Amino acid sequence: MAISRFDTAIGIELKMTTKNPPFSKILIANRGEIACRIIKTAKRMGIATVAIYSDADANARHVAMADEAVRVGTAPASDSYLLIDRIIEAAVSSGAEAVHPGFGFVSENADFAEGLQKAGISFIGPPVSAMADMGDKLRSKEIAAQAGVNTIPGDERIMASAEEALAAAEAIGFPVMLKASAGGGGKGMRIARDPSEVIEGFASASSEARSSFGDDRMLVEKFIEDPRHIEIQVMADQHGNTIYLGERECSIQRRHQKVIEEAPSPFVTPEVRKAMGEQSVALAQAVGYVSAGTVEFVVDPQHNFYFLEMNTRLQVEHPVTEFITGLDIVELMIRVAAGEALPFKQKDVKLNGWAIEARIYAEDPDRNFMPSTGRLQTYRPPAESEDLRNDTGVEEGSEISIYYDPMIAKLIAAGDTRDAARKRLSEALDNFCIRGISHNIAFLNALANHPNFAAGDMSTAFIEEHFPDGFDSASVDLADNNVLPVIAAVLQSKVDIRDHDDGSSVREYVARSGDEEFSITVTLASEVYTVVANGRHYTVATDWRTHDLVVHARINGEQVAVQVIAHPLAWRLSMGGRSVSVRVLTPRAAKLLALIPEKEPPDMSKFLLSPMPGLLVRLNVAAGDKVQAGQELAVVEAMKMENSLRAQQDGIVAQCLAETNQNLVAEQPIIEFE
Repeated sequence: MAISRFDTAIGIELKMTTKNPPFSKILIANRGEIACRIIKTAKRMGIATVAIYSDADANARHVAMADEAVRVGTAPASDSYLLIDRIIEAAVSSGAEAVHPGFGFVSENADFAEGLQKAGISFIGPPVSAMADMGDKLRSKEIAAQAGVNTIPGDERIMASAEEALAAAEAIGFPVMLKASAGGGGKGMRIARDPSEVIEGFASASSEARSSFGDDRMLVEKFIEDPRHIEIQVMADQHGNTIYLGERECSIQRRHQKVIEEAPSPFVTPEVRKAMGEQSVALAQAVGYVSAGTVEFVVDPQHNFYFLEMNTRLQVEHPVTEFITGLDIVELMIRVAAGEALPFKQKDVKLNGWAIEARIYAEDPDRNFMPSTGRLQTYRPPAESEDLRNDTGVEEGSEISIYYDPMIAKLIAAGDTRDAARKRLSEALDNFCIRGISHNIAFLNALANHPNFAAGDMSTAFIEEHFPDGFDSASVDLADNNVLPVIAAVLQSKVDIRDHDDGSSVREYVARSGDEEFSITVTLASEVYTVVANGRHYTVATDWRTHDLVVHARINGEQVAVQVIAHPLAWRLSMGGRSVSVRVLTPRAAKLLALIPEKEPPDMSKFLLSPMPGLLVRLNVAAGDKVQAGQELAVVEAMKMENSLRAQQDGIVAQCLAETNQNLVAEQPIIEFE
């Protein structure tokens, strides 16, 4: 069960009640990285695996990794990964003795677990009753309060309408959280700070919940200001043993979706950890919980904590807990599902070191995080080690489609200290090469290097507060922003020597990055470059070759890794979250280029364009309608999230160029204005 260098320090002997594999074959009712991660553990345990797949995933990595695979439907999740009867049929026909649901899809569906039970197949998860109790946010809150768990003030009723939600919000006091009673993962949730946001948020949140979970029931509760999102990992067996495995800090979020997680939390004290852990165990015992589960809390700046929900499944961020405890949570889930007892007590659990996880998504942070689809023309993650893990469900050539979650991978870095783990994560992100689609690697690196994050100073509003105008990778500051133009000049020098070596060891360049211009001299001597950029001196040593995707160099004695893409007349360089284009020319070429007029882009100001590929789920206007600035015009659904498109100014609709339920491509016109 060893998975990290922390195993030897934890001192827990994982002797379970059976020596042979607890099951001979299991089916994984999921896809992507979590399916691959479960298959890895099952193979190590000597358990045969069965994958399921949709038409879109016929050639997916999890299908290739499994011992066998069963098709369950067409591309949309509603026609494949959410078809309970089809998945149970696949389990029965394949001879699987148990099913691991992963997370998402049917992982918290009590009907699915009950159906497996009736078919004589073990569910690698909690009892149906516990899943049903915790799956309903209203019921879970009642049970939590009865178990002595701190709860958030709110209305106890299901809201029948937006007007009823507004009345509840005004009684509770703004701000409030509108949240779906079913599901999780940030879907079906909206913060409302005034009446108009309640009315609008209720419609979008309930619609999103209906689409994601088939259940649009909504609750209203008080929104805690400046909260941290802290969760406790619990593990329970069928013999009455329940323990907690410390906490995870999940405060770095965007649109209620976690972006970076870590364990332990830099904010939680040993006393608070113990109190939260004991309340989590009390809640798990109150519902007869078995398997891995997560109790989520919001924690205010004074360390007061309040129950948010219990996720009755494996969490996306479970690897950080595995690193600091030395436990394989998936193996524990499999073994307790087979009736084995936990091999340790609470007193045996020790937290060693630190681990931080970054979620790599197919999205463009520089364009308001718009989803990105397409083929992974290049996919080269950094090499894994005892301190670095990459959980992924893709490989070079894989297709990122509109049908599923946009997660590409989870990169997890560990270290003896938080700062060591953070620096290792940043270095690994610099070396993580993805081409063919947009991704958020630069944004993740900017977060990892942000001084407030480095200091552990954060809340769930971190991204909103520190990036109020969105993310601009070109505006991220390094310790020395000249480093990237210097690297660009060295690369250009290497290319010039290769293409037309005139025997000169000195080359003069004019480099431009954004509005900044640099006068640069590059001198090569004994395979070391001496660079003078606007009067500042740098010594650069690198063995970069023109086909390398990453430049590994030593600049003034400091090792750096810079991702590079060669464009006509420019180099696209990325490091530490900063990403810029640097044009490097000889002085004469720079003068000639300045004489060429720039081509003006076409005027698209009279059109509403789809910012992403997706499904047009709502079109709220028709030809001739007058619209006001800020008015919602259309809603595009992409990768399980609804995106509201609003008018930028007052105007009149000339014509609608797309129809509801139409699949759109990025930049496709939806509405034309007069």
